[in-house]
Amino acid sequence: MLEKFERYPLTYGPTPIEKLPRLSAAIGADVEIWAKREDCNSGLAFGGNKLRKLEYIIPDAIAAGADTLVSIGGVQSNHTRMVAATAAKLGMKCVVVQEKWVPHFDAVYDRVGNILLTRLMGADSRLVEDGFDIGIRQSWEDAIQSVKDAGGKPYAIPAGASVHKYGGLGYVGFAEEVARQEADLGFRFDYIIVCVVTGSTQGGMIVGFAAQDRADRVIGIDASATPAQTRAQVRQIVDGTAELVGLGRAVREDEIVILEDYAYPAYGVPSEETNDAIRLAARTEAMMTDPVYEGKSMQGMIDLARKGYFPKGSKVLYAHLGGAPALNGYSYYYKDG
Repeated sequence: MLEKFERYPLTYGPTPIEKLPRLSAAIGADVEIWAKREDCNSGLAFGGNKLRKLEYIIPDAIAAGADTLVSIGGVQSNHTRMVAATAAKLGMKCVVVQEKWVPHFDAVYDRVGNILLTRLMGADSRLVEDGFDIGIRQSWEDAIQSVKDAGGKPYAIPAGASVHKYGGLGYVGFAEEVARQEADLGFRFDYIIVCVVTGSTQGGMIVGFAAQDRADRVIGIDASATPAQTRAQVRQIVDGTAELVGLGRAVREDEIVILEDYAYPAYGVPSEETNDAIRLAARTEAMMTDPVYEGKSMQGMIDLARKGYFPKGSKVLYAHLGGAPALNGYSYYYKDG
């Protein structure tokens, strides 16, 4: 479905799928866990899912003659790290707004991890006091205007690259890639687990897997703690992306599965259950997950498996979207492991 769209390569290519036998055994639910390693997808600043999206956005930025990428996220945003990395790779300038989306007060939270890497790559990182919201932000619009006022030509990339026209395309490609890998493996995955906040990762997957008539097997684990807003945004992205790629039918409401039970106590703040999931993945498979996104989707997958959500013998694919650099901003939780 993506042949007509230009792609600027920022990743190594198809990401590996690996079996996680020790994690599967530790969960103890007679479910086979596999992971698709989007966290290992590039040499650009530790990679992650945002690069798969940016590959379809950057050609538009180049065609527009932009000299500055302008985006927004939280203090420990994976997305702004990836926008900064992309700008550095392309020789563009970068302005990123870093809002205080997370009620977390580690002493070095705004000096380590993602934000440190963002600054190291030369981005103009602007700290703003505003709180969490996945929508369009005034601080971002102000940053775009500031680049214009300075004589630059900005290219606007919204939070998570999500409500961009092309934001869902990369994860349509993910679904097509999984189907090719399944053909090589000789089986189909019964479920795909993915974290969802700004929406275009799951939204793109839903469209891609809808073309295979199994979109309802994409289980979104909400980490926003604003699930109604997230669901509405996913719906918007699904509809726009489906039309863009020519899916040929409307995606049904029951094909958008988002589970709300794991985002507590707040966006970006891990529960003890999240921390237990992070430790379990690390100690069984040396697979690093973060307290904002992947730790919560890992928690959700583990809990769902143990509660019998997946029938015995199911093969579950965990989409590992990256984000481990954020662990540095949460060091107090893990100082003793």
